[in-house]
Amino acid sequence: MKQYHAKNILNIAIAGHSGSGKTTLAEALLFLSGASDRLGKVGEGNTVCDFDPEEIRRKASVGAAVAPLEWKNHKINLIDTPGLFDFEGGLYEAVRAADSVLITVSGKSGVLVGTEKANQAASARGLSKIFFVNGLCDESARFYRVFEDLKASFGPSVCPVVVPYIVDGNADCYVNILEYKAYRYQNGTPVEVPMPDMGDRLDGLRTAIYEAVAETSEEMFEKYFSGEQFTPEEVIVGVSKGVKSGTISPVFCGDAQLTYGIEQLLNGLIWLAPSAEEKSGELGMDVDGNPVELSANEDGAAAAIVFKTIADPFIGKLSYLKVISGKVTTETPLVNMRTGNPERIGKVVTIRGKKQEEAQALVAGDIGAVPKLQGTGTGDTLCSPARKVVLEGVDYPTPTLSMAIVPKNKGDEDKIAQGILRLLEEDPTLRFVNNSETRQMILTGLGEQHLDVVVSKLKSKFGVEIMLTEPRVPYRETIRKKVQVQGRHKKQTGGHGQFGDVWIEFEPCDSDGLEFGERVVGGSVPKGFFPAVEKGLRESIQKGPLAGYPVVGLRATLYDGSYHPVDSSEMAFKLAANVAYKTGMPQANPVLLEPIGTLSATVPDSNTGDVMGEVNKRRGRVMGMNPGAAGMQVVEAEVPMAEMHDFTTFIRQVTQGRGSFTFTFTRYEEAPAQVAQKVVEAAKAASEKAE
Repeated sequence: MKQYHAKNILNIAIAGHSGSGKTTLAEALLFLSGASDRLGKVGEGNTVCDFDPEEIRRKASVGAAVAPLEWKNHKINLIDTPGLFDFEGGLYEAVRAADSVLITVSGKSGVLVGTEKANQAASARGLSKIFFVNGLCDESARFYRVFEDLKASFGPSVCPVVVPYIVDGNADCYVNILEYKAYRYQNGTPVEVPMPDMGDRLDGLRTAIYEAVAETSEEMFEKYFSGEQFTPEEVIVGVSKGVKSGTISPVFCGDAQLTYGIEQLLNGLIWLAPSAEEKSGELGMDVDGNPVELSANEDGAAAAIVFKTIADPFIGKLSYLKVISGKVTTETPLVNMRTGNPERIGKVVTIRGKKQEEAQALVAGDIGAVPKLQGTGTGDTLCSPARKVVLEGVDYPTPTLSMAIVPKNKGDEDKIAQGILRLLEEDPTLRFVNNSETRQMILTGLGEQHLDVVVSKLKSKFGVEIMLTEPRVPYRETIRKKVQVQGRHKKQTGGHGQFGDVWIEFEPCDSDGLEFGERVVGGSVPKGFFPAVEKGLRESIQKGPLAGYPVVGLRATLYDGSYHPVDSSEMAFKLAANVAYKTGMPQANPVLLEPIGTLSATVPDSNTGDVMGEVNKRRGRVMGMNPGAAGMQVVEAEVPMAEMHDFTTFIRQVTQGRGSFTFTFTRYEEAPAQVAQKVVEAAKAASEKAE
């Protein structure tokens, strides 16, 4: 592929709800432009963009994929994104690299949650939005119902450009309202036909265009609402400017599987979508924290953002770049602004699905990849040492579903951890921690399917098998009563014996663990043994008397005891302290403490009652509500951590994927008696099983 300048490069993310035909649309665009020699099908596992074995197996995208094409002396970098919410990270990677978002909408289903999320992601980054209503050859498709749905959801900026002329419920031909031309498809080839008589519908569509153009400037707004007519030139220029500025969202339509309407979409993208040059002017920060504006000038100092990483044990690491300024070649000196280390570029490649093609350079505005950058990760800025600048990274959704990893084969723990660390490089929406307290490896992701893919990849890429179970809850124990007890350790085994004798007062306090003190008088316990007593107690509190959980809020005061001048030792007094602990704790009214977290759930207005009801079911307390973004409310609550394991699944189901939440640990509280009883019984059963 030849090299293009920023003014002739379009970076377009394809997004939308799962099943709306994003990958199929990418396939049609690639095939019709000649970038691909066959029209692949998702169901057959032979598309350009769904090349990962998991995507082929699931017949759905699980990651963002880049595929460039050429059309009318322009290079269009398509970035196909997943529609499933569990793989939403791919959408955010794509919009970080894109300048426009092509939102596919099912001609049957219309606007769904994935449509809204794609629109929100584009709006958040100030990207142009273009709608493509797909699947119109299906008998149950209803374009005009979907079009009204789009206008109702996204406002008067939605502007019809290509619409179908319906005969007996089917699209007979496709009408370009701006060109005022109609095309019928014969064996996949468009043939111009006379404009059909669309009657009042055409007037309604023109009104929709005028309304959209009126939104582009105050001058146009005043002219429209004063009753003046726009000239054809004003309409065409207004739509073009409006799309580039983001104030107009044009609507195209067709059928990607049959390639109907695809060449009109390609022509429309060339005409309407902003180029990389038009969308340049990104702000970065210099080393002193001052803003720096970067233009898509290939002669400037190099600066690029890593928006995606593939870490494969066989083909190695591949860093996907969008070059913001300058150019990246094997001769370009670059520094990673996160690590401060220089990065040597061995080669640069362009990517089409899984295929790589070596390139001489990646110029400003273009997208490509660099292999084997070991110290570089997603979101990192690579730039010239002569002009150090940090670019905005990738804003990922927060993972909320945690599961504990159970190896199928003993001894695989290290291999599992190494494999997951490689997958973390590839997917920053994953979290992985080794919880020393519960002795579990905890994997956190965006949902059940997300974690299921991790399980599959660990097996296929790294040869280790795991199962996922509900994580253990890190309970604590404490006491509610003051007690005074003796701990005595005496052992005689020929020669020197062992003797330690302590009297310790245990009482509750506010510390996070053990608060140790002494008030020994008269030297009944020599000072030299005080540290041994404290050490014995600190080791003992790791296991509480109820269920073996760590003890907190405990004050232990050594106030008396005795010793033997020959047989006493540090070990003897340490063991005596342990005896006192085991004797005293059951007498001190021990209780179980459970972790409480703060929940902040952002949900549609209509779902606030559902969420508050669910919080109450989970033994939580609603603390209040605050207005969120348009049509959303933020429910604040405190909920026991033990009740939150499957809340991710609940909130996704009840809000159809619109809701989100954060949950952070706040404090420990005494668990209700019935809860404590179950936890204690489970701990005893586990202990007996282990024995």
